[in-house]
Amino acid sequence: MNSYNSFKSMLLAGTLLLSAGSAFGWGQKGHDVTAAIAEKHLTKAAQDSVKKILKGKSLVYYANWPDNAAHTDEYAFSKTWHYKNIDADQTYESAPNIPEGNIISAINQQAAILDNPRSTEHEKWLALVFVTHFMGDLHQPMHMGRAVDRGGNNHKIKYFGGDTNLHSIWDSKLVESAHKWGYTEWVEQIDRTGCAERCAILAQGNPDKWGKETYEIAKQVYEQTPEGTNVGFDYIAEWTPVIENQFLRGGLRLADLLNSIFDSEYVQKNTVIAPKNTKPGCCDGTEASAVPLEADK
Repeated sequence: MNSYNSFKSMLLAGTLLLSAGSAFGWGQKGHDVTAAIAEKHLTKAAQDSVKKILKGKSLVYYANWPDNAAHTDEYAFSKTWHYKNIDADQTYESAPNIPEGNIISAINQQAAILDNPRSTEHEKWLALVFVTHFMGDLHQPMHMGRAVDRGGNNHKIKYFGGDTNLHSIWDSKLVESAHKWGYTEWVEQIDRTGCAERCAILAQGNPDKWGKETYEIAKQVYEQTPEGTNVGFDYIAEWTPVIENQFLRGGLRLADLLNSIFDSEYVQKNTVIAPKNTKPGCCDGTEASAVPLEADK
């Protein structure tokens, strides 16, 4: 089945999953925001490559596709690629790696496929869609959650008195309660960093470093949200800045990774792939500049 037909065949399944809930996330809004921030920071060369691979569609268009795909026979192999489980008696380093792969190995693997000139058209399409989605998941704290409670899905809490679980509130409920914005409004409001701050977010980054960062947040979430917690306005106010920061980090890091792959003139900050441009600099004027998307002009 070709990529676009696969996507169309999953739309109905995706609609059903939205009502049934999922072990995957961010929810739709979070993935849209992450992808849109990345698009905003792509260089012209990267934009052109993304447009060609996705046949004119945007990163946002496919940002949530892997959640639906994982529930089909064709892409069931990717179910474990959305997370890394770390139980309370483990550290990030001691948590076992599963044979099927996890989010860290998946991002590294799919980035390598994107960077390989011998990869087929379909392989690049799938890798780009996977990387876009997984870079969002990597910054959702419950995707570094515990195996014993399925990343918070079995961690029962209340949300304004209603029964729910820890994973669910971090996927969507906190996001929607924090700001009643569409994804473009999220981008407009939180993506206002200067060059120095962006460089600090991007410096020498890779999936392991980003995963450890998210894991530290996950530990705090568990500590402050024991089972039975009734989440209300104070909790939302406390964690909204973290959600904003995680969206921003995911989007900027995704853009840096894609620019590194698709633009030989770009001075990359990540260590995921071998650099094509070894000139130093981040804010010293040697960095290739991202150009505005058509919709932003």
